[in-house]
Amino acid sequence: MEIIYYGHACFGFKTSSSTVLIDPFISGNELAKDIDVNEIKADYIFLTHAHYDHILDVETIARNNNSQILTNPEICAYYEKLGFNVIPMNIGGVKKFDFGKIKMVSALHSSSFPDGTYGGLACGYLMKMDGKVIYFSGDTSLTTDMKLLPFIYGYINVAILPIGNTYTMGGYDAVVAAKFVKTKNAIASHYDTFPAIKVNKDKAKHLFLAEGKRLTFLSIGESVDICKFE
Repeated sequence: MEIIYYGHACFGFKTSSSTVLIDPFISGNELAKDIDVNEIKADYIFLTHAHYDHILDVETIARNNNSQILTNPEICAYYEKLGFNVIPMNIGGVKKFDFGKIKMVSALHSSSFPDGTYGGLACGYLMKMDGKVIYFSGDTSLTTDMKLLPFIYGYINVAILPIGNTYTMGGYDAVVAAKFVKTKNAIASHYDTFPAIKVNKDKAKHLFLAEGKRLTFLSIGESVDICKFE
């Protein structure tokens, strides 16, 4: 299984049977200017919340691929009115797919559409895909709920965590999050896109190394095999 980074907090997951995209914000990200949104494949689009920098390209990609949009009931209702196929669920729920299963988990963050429409509760996803376990935290602060996650699907191969501070947890809290979920591996998310979330990558990596963990910064457009994270 491949993990693809499209910039900001947008990731793709190419499994043995389907392609999943999470939080597509690409066309509005200057750092991702070399990514052509119209070339992105997605059988499913998972959304963590309704903020502009997580939903900008949902409609384009969903139309191009006839994607199913999986998210909370409030966001699903918004897109269903626009004619899109939706899969509503809420925090604590589990959905099964050919590639495995996903559990919607809590995230501490606000959520509203650009026009002010309520976007329901923000969330993250614990995903078991092709036998590997990925924690996609979404935009969140550090929360002790994370301590429960290793008991659900077993060892978490990699946690995808925001480290940009200001709007989410920063590097120090992300290290603690990695300790809470008992993973050795983390991939950085939600950083450098805007001045307020610029990070010192070397410093962030050192914070993780000091705790015997590895923080990976993927280049935009880069893909990596999940087997790298054991």
